[in-house]
Amino acid sequence: MKKVAIITGSTRGIGRSIAMHLAQSNYQVVINGSKQDLIDEVVQEIQLAGGVAMGYLADVADPFAVTAMIDAVIAKYGRIDVLIPNAGNLHDQKCIYMTDEEWQSVIDVHLNGAFYSIQRVVPHMQKSGGDILLLTSTAGLMGSIGQVNYSAAKAGVLGMMWTLAAELKRNHIRVNAISPAALTDMTRPVIEHVKGKYASKNEPFPEFWKVGEADDIARFIIALLAQEDEDLTGEIFGVNGSKVTKWHKPVPSFSENSIDAFFTTWKSQKGSE
Repeated sequence: MKKVAIITGSTRGIGRSIAMHLAQSNYQVVINGSKQDLIDEVVQEIQLAGGVAMGYLADVADPFAVTAMIDAVIAKYGRIDVLIPNAGNLHDQKCIYMTDEEWQSVIDVHLNGAFYSIQRVVPHMQKSGGDILLLTSTAGLMGSIGQVNYSAAKAGVLGMMWTLAAELKRNHIRVNAISPAALTDMTRPVIEHVKGKYASKNEPFPEFWKVGEADDIARFIIALLAQEDEDLTGEIFGVNGSKVTKWHKPVPSFSENSIDAFFTTWKSQKGSE
């Protein structure tokens, strides 16, 4: 029987590319978004190519809508093997100017939406196992000026991933995170802004901002899901084009037995950087 994959926020960008590649790889895919016409467009494209897909209009920030979506998927397919909480939004602003609504909206979609989806899918994965792939970002790994809401949400996703990887391993459910770098509708304005900024100063465009395509992320996910190692869980993979980077969980760099000794060591280490 074909496996079933749910990809939230899959009407465009990385989510859409993931859905298309999974459908081509013999998965039955669930297309989720907030606009019915865009959902129908992706479903139709998959079906015309010979794939199997269903669409479901749901705001992942609404727990009742997420519950209804998962129930509908189970009613149609009877199983869920892969969950990719990909839905996202941006409301970039320096902290001092950020409104409560801008903060809450990003947390609701990225962090709460991921939790609602996972919490409702896990009971259906417990018997036969499965994969949960969370989307993080270098903003969550390193911080990003003007994106305190997005950075907080993506850092929260990492805490969720590490916890669930340990919590669900006995159920043969793998939980990993991907930090994608790709040109999409969401990233294009930021990249164009940075490009203009460096051009105005006659400085070379940094390698950091040279990103791959959404299809690169999708191809990596297909390869990751094909790995049968149950210990391949709790990991963070950075994907930019064909380049894959493994990020490590934070570890202590040093410890001391007193406060004074701690700050003495900290100062000496800082001076050697």
